[in-house]
Amino acid sequence: MSQMPIDRWLRGLALFGVLLCFGVVVLGAYVRLTDAGLGCPDWPGCYGHVSPVGAEDSPASQAQFPGRPLHPGKAWHEMIHRYAAGTLGTVIIVIAALAIAARKPKVVGAGFGLLLFATVIVQALLGMLTVTWLLKPLIVTLHLIFGMTTLGLLWWLWLRVRLRPFPSGVSGFAKRYAEGSSIFAQRASERSSAWSSGPATARTAYWLAVLAVVVLAAQFFLGGWTSANYAAVACPDFPTCQGAWWPHADFRHAFVLWRGLWINYEGGVLANPARVAIHFAHRLGALTVTLMFLATALFVISRPSLAAARPRAYLVLAALGLQLAIGISMVLQTFPLWLTTAHTAGAALLLMAILALTAKLHAMRAMRSVHAG
Repeated sequence: MSQMPIDRWLRGLALFGVLLCFGVVVLGAYVRLTDAGLGCPDWPGCYGHVSPVGAEDSPASQAQFPGRPLHPGKAWHEMIHRYAAGTLGTVIIVIAALAIAARKPKVVGAGFGLLLFATVIVQALLGMLTVTWLLKPLIVTLHLIFGMTTLGLLWWLWLRVRLRPFPSGVSGFAKRYAEGSSIFAQRASERSSAWSSGPATARTAYWLAVLAVVVLAAQFFLGGWTSANYAAVACPDFPTCQGAWWPHADFRHAFVLWRGLWINYEGGVLANPARVAIHFAHRLGALTVTLMFLATALFVISRPSLAAARPRAYLVLAALGLQLAIGISMVLQTFPLWLTTAHTAGAALLLMAILALTAKLHAMRAMRSVHAG
């Protein structure tokens, strides 16, 4: 296969993978929120069948799970999620194969393709353990984190291959940045003091964005832990929690990662003070994410030498505002299903926005380092 068809296939598959993975992440949230995580108590089938229809028509299959009567609606929620996840896994395997098969000029390294492949394998294993280990919070949380990781990797891949890569030298991002700038703009920038400080400024902004990604990843853990322990409703008021700015909470028992293997966590097992601690920690995490994202975006917007990255910084602010609005409205409206599901979608959009800014800053940093050299 020639390089150009590989380029086109990777672009198309990466975009399709991003859209599909976004849907899978949101579907996963919907499955959790409708208590359908054990709608099919076995894996990968449903009561030993490929669909809930077969399970409905087979009382003998249902009899193998006497404590788990079939609820067709929940079973369908779970199986639709599995079908979508299986399709996504197939797409990622093809992407990994193309990345490994690609020859010079490299579109994306074979290592990246192998990383994607390993991530989807781990994610499939976590999906199986989520069911077979009865919704253990640690597994459910890791399942969410790896889902977001898969989305982030596919989005980063699409950002890299959305235009035909350049054969050598600086990265494709940096080349695109250089090509997109007019000669006049480059000369004007070179004459300005902003350009002379450009490499250091771009480097600072880039590492701020990387730190923002790390902070967001920690918040994903807190969000997944909140959902897996059914702690979302532990603080039904806002901005206070249980009517207090610092509520009575049991942090000692709230973050015990492993409580035993054969405990059914459906509905949660923690006492209310521990759930309050989890929810409150999630709110503190949201405050930290907000401050970190504001600092990163405003730093980029305020620096003339980073003008090319400003649209993506504004995108980060828009995604942050949307997610905060969803989170606050979710509490004030007593956690309606559509808003709690949208909260996961907003988190995914926030991840995509900060990665888009990080990618742009990475390109500018590389390009300006070349000019400085």
